[in-house]
Amino acid sequence: MRKIEGEQVLMRVFIGESDTHSGRPLYLTLLELFKSRGLAGATVLRGIGGFGARSHIHTTHLLRLSQDLPVVIEVVDSQEHLDGVLPEVEKLMGDGLITMEKVRVIRYGASS
Repeated sequence: MRKIEGEQVLMRVFIGESDTHSGRPLYLTLLELFKSRGLAGATVLRGIGGFGARSHIHTTHLLRLSQDLPVVIEVVDSQEHLDGVLPEVEKLMGDGLITMEKVRVIRYGASS
């Protein structure tokens, strides 16, 4: 396991739950990409509501038959590693948003 600490970068990828790539959920494709590129780790979060560039509101409201809930994938690693994978992420995405911000890693590691 690679050690990361101190100032790193948090990349957030905002997509829809129904977004796909080659018939598979896009969030799974991105998760596998991040793992294959050796990034420190990633987490997929499913939102209960949101809207994006097209201003369509997506919620878990019970009366809606179709749900395309927001999904956020968070990845923390070095600027260099994230910059290296960014072109592939952009190529896989249709609609969506990507943000990056500096974060301070306090602890990263697996228990023995």
